[in-house]
Amino acid sequence: MISVSNLSLYFGGQDVFSGISLSVNKGDKIGLVGKNGAGKSTLLNLFASKMTPNSGDVAIPNSLKIGYLTQDLDFKDELTVIDEAKKAFTDINILQKSIDNLNMEISKRTDFESDSYLELINQLHEKQEEFQIKGGNDLQSTISQVLLGLGFMQSDFLRQTKEFSGGWRMRIELAKILLQKPDVMLLDEPTNHLDIESIIWLENWLKKYKGALVLVSHDRLFLDSVTNRTVEIAFGKLNDYKASYTKYVTLRKDRQEKQIQAKKNQDKYIAETKVLINKFRAKKNKASFAQTLIKKLKKLDRIEVEQEDIAKMKFKFSPAPHSGKVSLIAKSISKNYEKLQVLKGVNLEIVKGEKIAFVGKNGEGKTTLAKIIVDELEFEGNVKLGHQVQIGYYAQNQTDFLEDNKTVLQCIQDAANAETSPKVRNILGSFLFSNDDVDKKIKVLSGGERARVALCKLLLEPINLLIMDEPTNHLDMMSKDILKRALKDYDGSLIVVSHDRDFLQGLTEKVYEFKNKNIKEYIGDINTFLNKRELADFKQLEKSEKQEPKKDKKQEQLTYQQNKKKTREKRKLQNRISKLEKQIDALEKQMKQLDKQLADANQFQKLSKEKDFFEKYEQNQQNLKKLVQDWENTMTQLEHLKV
Repeated sequence: MISVSNLSLYFGGQDVFSGISLSVNKGDKIGLVGKNGAGKSTLLNLFASKMTPNSGDVAIPNSLKIGYLTQDLDFKDELTVIDEAKKAFTDINILQKSIDNLNMEISKRTDFESDSYLELINQLHEKQEEFQIKGGNDLQSTISQVLLGLGFMQSDFLRQTKEFSGGWRMRIELAKILLQKPDVMLLDEPTNHLDIESIIWLENWLKKYKGALVLVSHDRLFLDSVTNRTVEIAFGKLNDYKASYTKYVTLRKDRQEKQIQAKKNQDKYIAETKVLINKFRAKKNKASFAQTLIKKLKKLDRIEVEQEDIAKMKFKFSPAPHSGKVSLIAKSISKNYEKLQVLKGVNLEIVKGEKIAFVGKNGEGKTTLAKIIVDELEFEGNVKLGHQVQIGYYAQNQTDFLEDNKTVLQCIQDAANAETSPKVRNILGSFLFSNDDVDKKIKVLSGGERARVALCKLLLEPINLLIMDEPTNHLDMMSKDILKRALKDYDGSLIVVSHDRDFLQGLTEKVYEFKNKNIKEYIGDINTFLNKRELADFKQLEKSEKQEPKKDKKQEQLTYQQNKKKTREKRKLQNRISKLEKQIDALEKQMKQLDKQLADANQFQKLSKEKDFFEKYEQNQQNLKKLVQDWENTMTQLEHLKV
């Protein structure tokens, strides 16, 4: 299907791939694994003809249908969700247009007995038959099944795509690819924006998929469930294993051990042979024998042990400062975004040293409650922290708060205190930033590197209540394992919001499911929760939670009015966001100009003499901060309107 032969690719003088070969065959379900930056997404781009190698070939038959999910959206936000999904059915859409045109032409004709009229009728029947064979009559049902499986509600289908966040728009793009049922499917981190239930649904869908699959994912359980072949990318080379991820790990270890032993045996043979050569070389009657041995060594195929990228994070959280027996008590927590209620009467108590997980569908309030606890959102109810409790917070978009134009070193130095400041370089080294790496600007870092910087900042202050919202996004498997180990050893209280089942296994002793504006407690880890919720039989879940009852006319009218009202609210929020963005942009430009003037010695002297200049400057900074906060809150409100 797809064949790569002796391919090499380099950027800026650095090899990404060097002489690699690989084939993707029918029925292959390949998991691409490797560290962040190893070249996984690059290889997908080569398969999708988005990039051209420097040398070598990528052979793809012209008739091959490829579906490619990237991390970059490529559709215009002008259609409804259902209409955007329909774009997956190109052939059916063309047929429908032909049928519509034929019906229009027939309606204008009055020569019912003519040959041309009968020909139009025959064409219409043929097109309608083809339409039926290709599944046109079941189109709505097919689309609904996939959209519901990926977490959308029936009420979402007629909403415009621009009303959804980037994560939900990514789901629409994924739905289109699944509906296309291509010959080869290329998926780059498809689970990043999915909740646990949607991930399980996608697993089951891909298991039944008949085409070839090439998948990039850092979700170990997802890979194990879906793939039958693992291709490891390391140091510009590929290692191909006919096994799912967990078995690959074992096979890789065995292969390396055998290579090491074979190399030892060969090195011993070479050393012994060299001794014989030196022994017989000076003897006339043995010189020819020595030459024979020399030739044998030259022809010997030297065994090389595969390189292993052993660089990994090495860190642990500082001992949690002393605190009371109870870390947190939350009572009667309710949160509304205008008229949309997300949380209602939520009660929560966290005991010192307790580790809990927040799970549930996207939009059910997990992140909202996390932000309430760290005092980032206004709410109804009461949150009381325990005696001497100090909170550390890793937000879902934590990497967005890093300043792009600062270096890694500057970023960490700014966050350090008097105690940790002398240790900054050592701390950075434990997060794989050493030598020249510390001088890299934040803006040039990969997603995984930015995540490591954000994690690094957490170590700079002693904390005894740690709240982490999707901390594994962008982290490779080794880094996730190290983070998990550090969290298991952490002696403070932990709240973790995550959809990563493998990461949550054995990490927490309690799970809170967010559903219907409240939370439900499950004692045990994520496996206990999944078993109790009977998510293994996902068909039952689909029947119980995703099928909506039929509505009578009054209900439909009510829904219409509600949707109309919601649309007005969304439009209002979108207008406010646009206005705030313009204000932020104008104020940022003004502040940038002032900063430029202040950097000039002559200008600084002049400005410092102006009455109330620095008071006005400080006020502008505060205004900018408030505008940004208003923008974030408004975006959050818009996001929750999708529920």
